[in-house]
Amino acid sequence: MYFTLFVAVLMTAAFLVIAAYSIAKLIGPRSYNKVKGEPFECGIPTHGSSWLPMNVGYYLFAILFLMFDVETVFLYPWAVAVKSFGPLALGTIGFFMMVLVFGLAYAWRKGALEWK
Repeated sequence: MYFTLFVAVLMTAAFLVIAAYSIAKLIGPRSYNKVKGEPFECGIPTHGSSWLPMNVGYYLFAILFLMFDVETVFLYPWAVAVKSFGPLALGTIGFFMMVLVFGLAYAWRKGALEWK
């Protein structure tokens, strides 16, 4: 029963994607101009390559921020239900916080939190 439901959902999803793509191709506007494929920024034509080197530190800092931010969100359900779980919940969240602190210490020691 679940397999047939799964197959039906996949077939419906595939049909909707193909239908949306086909309708967009049929009624969408078309432009066959060479300028359309060029990079464009604020009305000023670019000179040279538009691919500029980016410091990987920005990405690393953003990923670390998101990682710790999302992990902190997991503390909210624990705080709501801590009374009903008792000491087991306290031990579990203690282990969770220990992993977070060790991860932060590791990132700090590697220099991932410093702007260079």
